[in-house]
Amino acid sequence: MKTHVTIIGAGLGGLTLARVLHLHGIPATIYEAETSADTRTQGGQLDIHEYNGQLALEAAGLTDEFRAAIHEGGEAVRVLDQHGAVLLDQPDDGTGGRPEVLRGDLRRILINSLPSEMIQWGHKVTGVRPLGDGRHELTFADGPTVTTSLLVGADGAWSRVRPLLSDAKPEYVGTSFIETYLYDADQRHPAAAKASGDGSLFAVTAGKGILGHREAHAVLHTYVALNKPQDWIAATLASPETAAARLAAEFTGWAPELTALITDGETVLAPRPISALPIGHRWDRVPGVTLLGDAAHLMSPFAGEGANLAMFDGAELGKAIAAHPDDIEAALAEYEQALFPRSARFAAESDKNHQLIFGDNAPAGLLNLLTDQEPTE
Repeated sequence: MKTHVTIIGAGLGGLTLARVLHLHGIPATIYEAETSADTRTQGGQLDIHEYNGQLALEAAGLTDEFRAAIHEGGEAVRVLDQHGAVLLDQPDDGTGGRPEVLRGDLRRILINSLPSEMIQWGHKVTGVRPLGDGRHELTFADGPTVTTSLLVGADGAWSRVRPLLSDAKPEYVGTSFIETYLYDADQRHPAAAKASGDGSLFAVTAGKGILGHREAHAVLHTYVALNKPQDWIAATLASPETAAARLAAEFTGWAPELTALITDGETVLAPRPISALPIGHRWDRVPGVTLLGDAAHLMSPFAGEGANLAMFDGAELGKAIAAHPDDIEAALAEYEQALFPRSARFAAESDKNHQLIFGDNAPAGLLNLLTDQEPTE
């Protein structure tokens, strides 16, 4: 007998799980708080790794669709110092293992691969309670309840499902990104566009940096990074009229083509505080429920593994369920046995990279990281 799988969250991980289950003929329903696939923008570009994210898409039977969505040239990497001098310029020669794709495009590929009835939009979970024997009851903001014998929390950093398994909560790591965009950059912002190069841009010193991606159609997507308390970020961005100037003041003396990525931004500066779960987060086996993606192992983005791991988790969980359709507890135990050491390893790497990139000897740590050299003291 095949158990119906209830998935909370239509992010990349939950969608990948649903897709793999669908390919194996296992019924599943995703409940998503957003009212539609187009409710909000889905963030910027992701580098999809050959050792996890691409394997997940292969398991989902979506490799061709993924390849068609790749931003050609997006794997290029450029590192500048604060004065705009080029410290590293690595072109995308097409042979790398981390091609870039927009998160929104990847999510759309996954959504389109599922029967429309598999995703129940506008279902925000407000409560989850155990009923015993591995069964759980879900309550939604609009009133209905659902009972399930297999619940998967794919609901991100502030998961409603996680408390069934763990008391751990994400904590601020001390760094925030502030996000903005420049459009038609080659024509309207040529100096910033030239400085940014063809792919990823890094310009960092101790405790701060200007990071960016060139996206399709000459879009520059900027992430201003600062090691500041969250209340400082909130106060700095409180007034949209002065926010860009106040933020740029943290980069006084930097090259104007870099600070223009802040001052010429064409969208409201959006704070993205970075939080993480404890490295090595795990839980004891609880019947009928598990987690994947950020709900299981939220980490800082400095190893670029979050989306890749979420999709890989989803694919691995789907395959485990398909391998043990009549013994769900065996499937969940097998999945978690591999999940915990895998996520701990990458969480530790992300934390280490965070310290290297914004440490006292920046940008040397970043350069060592990108060129696979041992860090120097």
